[in-house]
Amino acid sequence: MRTLIRRGGMSIVVLLLCVISGSALAGNTPCSGKKGGIDRCDGDLFLCNDGSISASKKSCSALYGGSSQARPQTLLQSSDGCTCGSGSFCTGPRGGVYCLTPSGNKSYKRK
Repeated sequence: MRTLIRRGGMSIVVLLLCVISGSALAGNTPCSGKKGGIDRCDGDLFLCNDGSISASKKSCSALYGGSSQARPQTLLQSSDGCTCGSGSFCTGPRGGVYCLTPSGNKSYKRK
């Protein structure tokens, strides 16, 4: 009877370890959650399916291959030239580098 309880208890422990390790593997990835996953690379940046750029510290071009990173443009009066995915960015008045998502929101590049 004791061996049966030990085996049953061991099975529960193994099952719990599998669930916990599965949760850890499903952790944050670039463009996870509401961003809808990775659409493509823009240099080292991940472009998400919602049109924004990911705040991930990983390099998209290193993971998937790609060209050199896009350089930020100077501060523009109209932000027409800095849509996400175009390879160009705008610089805000306090030095923040961003691009405009299709919905018109600013998506800032991580420093």
